[in-house]
Order: sequence, then structure tokens, then C-alpha cells
Amino acid sequence: MPAVFPFHAIQFRGGTGDLSAVVAPPYDVLDQDAKDALIAKDRANVVGFDLPHVPPKTLGPDAAYKAAAESFRGKLADGTLTKRSTPAMFAYRQRFEFLGETYDRCGMACCIETQDFGPREGGGVLPHEQTFGGPKEDRKALMKSTGAQLSPIFGLHEDAGGSASALVRSVMESRAPDATADMGDGVSHELWTIEDEATIAEYASALAGEDVFIADGHHRYTTAINYLRDLESSGDVPADHPARRTMIVLVGMSDPGLAIGPTHRVLGGMSGYSIDAFETASQGYLELNPCENDPAIIEREIANRAANEERNVFGIIDFATGLCFTATPSELDPLADEFGSKPEAWRRLDVAIIQHTIVEQICQPELNGGEPITWAFPHSIPEVMEIARGKETGAGGGSGFAQLGVVVRPTPLEAVREVSRAGEVMPQKSTFFYPKLATGLFMHDLTTG
Repeated sequence: MPAVFPFHAIQFRGGTGDLSAVVAPPYDVLDQDAKDALIAKDRANVVGFDLPHVPPKTLGPDAAYKAAAESFRGKLADGTLTKRSTPAMFAYRQRFEFLGETYDRCGMACCIETQDFGPREGGGVLPHEQTFGGPKEDRKALMKSTGAQLSPIFGLHEDAGGSASALVRSVMESRAPDATADMGDGVSHELWTIEDEATIAEYASALAGEDVFIADGHHRYTTAINYLRDLESSGDVPADHPARRTMIVLVGMSDPGLAIGPTHRVLGGMSGYSIDAFETASQGYLELNPCENDPAIIEREIANRAANEERNVFGIIDFATGLCFTATPSELDPLADEFGSKPEAWRRLDVAIIQHTIVEQICQPELNGGEPITWAFPHSIPEVMEIARGKETGAGGGSGFAQLGVVVRPTPLEAVREVSRAGEVMPQKSTFFYPKLATGLFMHDLTTG
């Protein structure tokens, strides 16, 4: 495990009381309407400077980042935000319902060393998903303008014996939380401030030697690396410079509150698409079985077929006709010839087969003249169908876009661990760790002043 540290957090209201009106979901799941609704609750809401322009994940104008910095630093100057004089870690609990069950996901907000991705003696920082230019450019511009890391990375660690999770939960059982938040989405957030050196040292000891697996926030962690490199290129950066540390919430893989959901695919923009053309082009690649034409039960249909299959199983929805299918690759390991050097855990991912077989071998060459297709990445069947009806959600979409839905099961946690340790990355949007962390409960000042 890279060394873990407490930090001088910047917080609303001193990090105490009800913070519901000033926190927000992560910037990359919001649109303008959602931003406006959050600011309507409280003009000081963190979204005002964490999402300086829309759409998210794209580089905006310089003026937007300048305004974000002025807003952020202005709130520090007028006391809306304050910086802790004593460094702290924060036990962080999220309570939520997922797939009909109630969960408590418990982790620790702290800082880790800002180090390059990859294995390292004593524990490395391991990615599992690809990153893209637009989000990194946007987050870097924001980090440079504000001089702060405004939202935490979400990281996992092995915690096979459960000692780190047990310590975090013991803090939570010892007293009431110092701060709470509820954004009305069914997820409650509770925070316990930890300043005593003994507990901090015990937590650091529990994580010794473990890898950090980035669950969410690959672009933001990469931005932290690039920000530090820029500082180093312009002069000496002291060992205790705050940019050498990155704010993260760490959750043990043994934590019973850890929940993983699916990220489905909606494909569109194909000039030659029809369900008949898709079935023809799929021959030799996929075996399609018609099932009941009801998207609401297609996940059950997938599970029923998977119970009798060694191969991957996913669902297909044609939005023009309403026809539904279950699908399996024609071969047990369909990516073996093209990607034989990659681990089998990578080759057997639903999302890898969808990208490299359905998209790159079927849809693009046969149904779209070799041109790229358009994607959306919804997390639920209701959201899939919203996009099918022409709605643009935080997952993508828009009028006249949706043609084909591909329904997947959640990526197993074991695959995340195996692929990451093999030094590979999964296709984009391979995992969905539910729920997202809140932005605004704590922030990390990267300046030395």
C-alpha cells in the first residue's frame, strides 16, 4: 500500500452538521439541469466550482475555470469553507438500497502518495479502466486554477483479513457522526472525523503492503499525477508538498457494503442497421435466442440462460421492433486469437466481447460502413429504455440516437483484481460501483500557503 496520510481538509461548515444542501454527486454524472437544481438548494453548493461548465468531461473555456477558482477561493476567504488546522482522516459510511437489499458501505477518506500507476514494492496503485483526453484536460484545468483536489478518488484494497474494515466500523460504532448529508436519491452519507494519532497509525498498519485498485476516478488520479509532474518540471517540489498526496476514499474488498452494478450499452448512429441486418452480420460470431419481448425481465432471461452456459451471456434489445434476445459468443473464448497475450479474465469480460466482437467486428464494418458508432452507458434497464425513447441522460443518448441495447451482468470483483494485477485495463465503463461518492464533504488543498 502506498503510504496513507491524514490531511488538512477544506470543508463546509467546519465539517459538522447537515451538509445536504452543499454537497453534490460527482461532476461527470451531472448535466445543466442537475447543476441548476443543486445551486437552487444553496448558492454555495460545491457544484458551482466543481462543474465549471457543461457538458462534463470536456475541456471548457479558460473563463469557466477562472470563475471556478474565484468562487472556491472566495468561499475560503469569507468563511463559507474552512481549512482544518489539524490533519484528519474521515470514516465515511454510505447507506443505500441496491437490488432490493440494504447496504452500509464503509471506508476511510485519507490521502495516499501520488505515484505513477503500476505495481511497486510495498504496494502500487493499479488502474482497471482506460482513460480519455477530454476528462483529463478538464480536470487538469480545474486543478490548476483552484489549486485543489475537489472530489475524492474511490479506491479498493484487498483487506483479506478484514482488519481495516473492522477498524473503520469500530469508529462508527463508538459515537454519532460529525457530519451527515442526504441528496434525496436514497443514499445517506455520514462522516466521522479522526484526528488521534493512534487510530490513524493503526489504520495505516492495517493497509501495509496492499495494492490500491482504482474503482472510480481514473481520470482524476491521472490528473493528480500530471499536476505533480508539471510542478516538478518547473522546480523542486519538497517531500511534504501537498501535491505529493492524493485524496481518496479507501474501501476494503471484504467490506460487506461493497456493491457492483452493471453498465449496459446502447449503440446508435449506424447507417445500415436493422435487427435483420444485425442477425445476418452476427452469424459466426453470436448465437441469438429469442426471448420474451419485455425489457423489464431481460436480466432474468440472461440469468436463466447463464445457468446452463459456460460462455458469456448478455441481452439484446432492438428498439425499433421491441424484439429481445439472449446472446452468447459462438466460441467459448472468442477473443483468444486476437488477444491471446491478454489474461483470460480480460478476454472473458462481457464488455470486452461487446467492444471487440459486437462493435468492431459486427456493427462498425457491416452496419456502419466502417465508421465509428455512438455509445451510451446506462446502469439500469429503465435508463436503457429512457435513452431508447430519445432522452439524454447522464449516461448519454439523445433524440434519434438509440438503435440497439446490449444488456450485461456486473463485472465480477475478482476480474477487477486479476486484470489490474496483470497490468491490463478494461474497456471504458466496465464497472459500476454503486453508489458514487459525494463531492463536497472534504477537499484537498494543493497549495503550500
